[in-house]
Amino acid sequence: MRADRLVAVLLLMQTRGRVTAAGLAAELEVSVATARRDLAALAAAGVPVYPQPGRGGGWSLVGGARTDLSGLTSGEARALFLLAGPAAAASPEAGAALRKLMGALPHTFRDDARAAADATLVDPVRWGESGRARPATVDLLQTAVIGRRKVRLTYTGRGAETSARLVDPWGLIDKDDVWYLLAGTDRGRRTFRVDRIVTAEPTDEPADRPGDLALDAAWREVVDEIERRRSRTWATVLVEARFVAVLNDRFGRHFQTDGESADGRVRARVAAPTPRDIARHLAGWGNLLEVLEPRSVQDELARIGSELVARYAIDRSPGNSLSD
Repeated sequence: MRADRLVAVLLLMQTRGRVTAAGLAAELEVSVATARRDLAALAAAGVPVYPQPGRGGGWSLVGGARTDLSGLTSGEARALFLLAGPAAAASPEAGAALRKLMGALPHTFRDDARAAADATLVDPVRWGESGRARPATVDLLQTAVIGRRKVRLTYTGRGAETSARLVDPWGLIDKDDVWYLLAGTDRGRRTFRVDRIVTAEPTDEPADRPGDLALDAAWREVVDEIERRRSRTWATVLVEARFVAVLNDRFGRHFQTDGESADGRVRARVAAPTPRDIARHLAGWGNLLEVLEPRSVQDELARIGSELVARYAIDRSPGNSLSD
C-alpha cells in the first residue's frame, strides 16, 4: 500500500467524517477493490477506522472527523507506520507523505512511529525460490525492533546445526515473502532467515543500534555480498524459447539471456557458487538444455549422469528378471 495514499485516505476521513469505498476510489483514482483493500488493511493493522453497514453506511474514524492525527493512540500510529514505512523507502513521494504524517502526530508518539517506519524493508527481487507463508515470528521481531530490545534466538543454520544467539534486532526484510532479520551480534552484523528461527524470546535488555543505520543501505550491502558469493560461476546454455521463463524463474537474478543461436534456441547464462551447484540445478533438464561452457560444469553433469546410470540402469541381458 502506498504511504501517500494512506495519508490521503486518513485526511479524507477526518474531513468528511464518513467515506465509502466507491467515493474514495473516485477521489484517489484507484479501483473500488483497491480502496476497499486499503480501508480493510488500515483496520486490520489497528488504525481506528471501522465500517458501518447498511444504507448510508461507509467507513469512519473512531471518534468522528478530526483536523489532525492527534487522536491516534501510540499503538495505532505504530501500526500505521509499519504499513507505510516500506512504501516510503521505495518512493520519494511516499517518503514526503510519511514525513507530513509524522509531523501531524503528537511528539510523544514520534519516536515509536519513526522506529516502526524503519522496521521493515520490502525487496521484491527473488533469489530463485518461491515465496512462502509469513512466519508467525515476524510480528514478535517487529515489536522487538521498534521497542529496541534484545532477542534471544534459537537458530538452525544451513548445515542443520542449532545454536543460541542473543542479538540486537535492527530491521526485517521481506524479500518476495522470504523474511530476513538484520541484527547486530557479538561478531558484528548478521543476517538470519526468519523461517530458520526455531524460537525467539524478547528480553528486557536495551538493544544496541548504530545511530547512523539506514536499513535499505545495510541491506544493499548484504545483498551485494551474497550476490558475489552466489555468482562465482557462470555457465552458458542453449534452451528452447518456451522454457526460458521456467529457467528464469529457477535462477532469478542469476539468469541472463544472450540472444539466439543459429538453430533458434535461446542463448542464456546462469550462475551459482560452484560448477557442481549449477550442474545439480541443470541435471534434471536432460536433453532439453545444452551447456556450452565452462568445461567444469559439463564435467559435473557427466559425473552426475554416470552416477545415475550406475545406480538405476537396468541389466537387460538375456535371462535377467529386471529386463521384463
